[in-house]
Amino acid sequence: MKNAIKLLLIVLSTTIFGCSSAENCTKTINIPSQTIISPSGSSYIPSSTAVVPCDYVVTPIQEQLPLQNFSYEVLNFVFIPDTGNNTNRLKFDIKLNNPNNFAINGFAYITVNADGTVSSSGFLNGAISSCSQINPNSSCIFSYDKEASLNLGLVQSIQLVDVKYYLSN
Repeated sequence: MKNAIKLLLIVLSTTIFGCSSAENCTKTINIPSQTIISPSGSSYIPSSTAVVPCDYVVTPIQEQLPLQNFSYEVLNFVFIPDTGNNTNRLKFDIKLNNPNNFAINGFAYITVNADGTVSSSGFLNGAISSCSQINPNSSCIFSYDKEASLNLGLVQSIQLVDVKYYLSN
């Protein structure tokens, strides 16, 4: 009985106070969920946990924020739901403005609403000009023109919601 109590105390003390040996010490860390934004779209990584050595240093992940001093102007935005060739067509030209005193390198991240479904993308597949670099105090025109098959479904309308510009690392 005494041995069972001693064993129980050892197990409890190890659980409460950590490992008795620094060499075998581990801890559980929480890894928060994150959304990674790239020119081709975004990816969501759910939160998780990991068991690491006690001396493991947690480095916070810096959130990627869009360029703050940025504006855009829609020159044209045309969606044709049925071209008559079993395709729809989305064509637009958006003027991206860099009012900063330095060049910016990155990508436009365009949010659209297609029949009530909001999504964002870099719209590179179909881009004629993507504005990956914009000189100081100047502008660039992002041009897009693409036809898509109606075999995937008929979209009635697409509307522009927002444009942001993310800097490349």
